[in-house]
Amino acid sequence: MINPFKSKKGLGRGLSSLIGDSDVKTQNDKVSISSIVPNKNQPRKLFEKEALNELTNSIKERGIILPLVVRKSVGQDEKYELIAGERRLQAAQSAGLHEVPVVIIEADNLKSLELAIIENVQRKDLNVIEEAESYQNLIENFDYDQDMVSKFIGKSRSHISNTLRLLSLPEKLIVMLRNGEISQGHAKILIGLENAILLAEKIVKKKLSVRQTESLVRVLKSDKKIQYKSKDPNTLSTQNSLAEKIGMRVVLNNKKNNSGSLTIEYKGLEQLDRLIKIIKENY
Repeated sequence: MINPFKSKKGLGRGLSSLIGDSDVKTQNDKVSISSIVPNKNQPRKLFEKEALNELTNSIKERGIILPLVVRKSVGQDEKYELIAGERRLQAAQSAGLHEVPVVIIEADNLKSLELAIIENVQRKDLNVIEEAESYQNLIENFDYDQDMVSKFIGKSRSHISNTLRLLSLPEKLIVMLRNGEISQGHAKILIGLENAILLAEKIVKKKLSVRQTESLVRVLKSDKKIQYKSKDPNTLSTQNSLAEKIGMRVVLNNKKNNSGSLTIEYKGLEQLDRLIKIIKENY
């Protein structure tokens, strides 16, 4: 049988090769949308509304070009479990279709999960938390290790490890990352920090870039190591407030006669230029 995915570059060679495995039997067909049930191992949970609307309009005009991948549902006669094509299925429902083209394959739970992950990862349809949860699913439920996941996905061992580390973040930060409130770059900086949630809220409120976040964390870590026993709470509060606002290390020394010095440490000409710009614009 001709593999309907071989000429479709959109899904990537990984999905094509998995479907084309000699032990995976396939057949092409059309089935009713009502006969398709969700895949409990579907790695993708969130779908962009605008992109979904665009796909719906495309399906209304041209129909579904690439078939969905399904397998016969275990325990539900005349039902099919969706493996790949969740977004196409949702768009087809919105477009008012009653039937969709499918490739029906014979696959166990592991093969089903592999196909779903390959489609989404290679199409970059997963957010980073969904990607991490997919890798964790393979490891915890299907006896993969990180090296096996790396070879299977085609990404480096360090990429797999760093992605999985994001799941060690507090649940609130995982939700923020999943929803796109903070980026993966921000999240990597926050891993293992005691005040990670507070910092994440500041990132969102102040709209800090990844570089500004790095500078802020560096300042806070540096200040934590140095004990300023002679400084009163007001001086420390002012010092920390300035450091957070400009993203650079600030040292405020106030003497008994209320004279003193204010030191701002910058790293590189870019930070210096930004500091000068802030001063000129505000004074």
